Amino acid sequence: MTGGAGYIGSHTVYALLDRGDRVVVLDNLSTGVRAQVGTGAAFFQGDVADSALVNKIITDQQVDTVIHFAGSIVVPESVADPLAYYDNNVVKTRTLIQTVVEAGIKNFIFSSTATVYAEDAPQPLHEEAPRAPISPYARSKLMTEWMLEDVSRAHGLRYAILRYFNVAGADPQGRTGQSNPNATHLIKRAAMVALGRLPQLDIFGTDYPTPDGTGVRDYIHVTDLAAAHLLALDALRGGAGSTTYNVGYGRGLSVRQVVDAVEKVTGKPLPARVGPRRAGDPPTLISDPGRIKAALGWKPGHDGIDEIISSAIAWEKRFNR
Repeated sequence: MTGGAGYIGSHTVYALLDRGDRVVVLDNLSTGVRAQVGTGAAFFQGDVADSALVNKIITDQQVDTVIHFAGSIVVPESVADPLAYYDNNVVKTRTLIQTVVEAGIKNFIFSSTATVYAEDAPQPLHEEAPRAPISPYARSKLMTEWMLEDVSRAHGLRYAILRYFNVAGADPQGRTGQSNPNATHLIKRAAMVALGRLPQLDIFGTDYPTPDGTGVRDYIHVTDLAAAHLLALDALRGGAGSTTYNVGYGRGLSVRQVVDAVEKVTGKPLPARVGPRRAGDPPTLISDPGRIKAALGWKPGHDGIDEIISSAIAWEKRFNR
């Protein structure tokens, strides 16, 4: 697993370890936290583009499937520095895929994003909806999807592409969570504000074509997302063909609705400051999760916004104690 010391990766490590899987993690720790990798996992510090290291890990650890989490994920940052995103998310991933193919690996799971869809695509979004990403981050993810499609046809690599909607919350057992203080995730930032670690929450844009003018997103608990990876892994190991899945709950909440929910959970007002839209942010992203539910039997277990927020705040208290 690449990026296993990061937010979503570390949750998936724990989910795999909890059921008895053997897990091998490669992470350069540029944003990940070594202490949040489950102690039962083998850990290697390094870069996904280091072919010699990746090949040695695959050979020595007898790896049969690669789950690729590693990458840069901040949309406004990608707009400001697109070449860095194309290097980290596309060029290095291309090298990783080549190494994987040459090593004889047949299964590959890739972390993609709902932002690959066209801004005017009908909501909720199904996997065949038009794709027209509006940020370098989203373009870099779509480029990797294309690479996997082409490599699958040429070399027989079977893949599962998971298009994430807005991931939030933290491990219910408190073992890991969103640990990057510079993360731009709304609920992470709101938790920091609620605990007095930030002066106010920035709301970017109130003029979107949505019911209250703020962006609407499909928020999914990170634990449910980790479970989706395990189901995709089992399907590939069982011989399933390559496919793409949306991973979301199929309902949207606006930024203002999330703020209201945080205030309800904490019992106090959340200071907020309204600003202009951020570059690269579409107005609405709501999933149609029908395919992953039908094909893999995925059933969300933590899909209440109050639970998502409460787990994020609980982690924030632990992480910054």
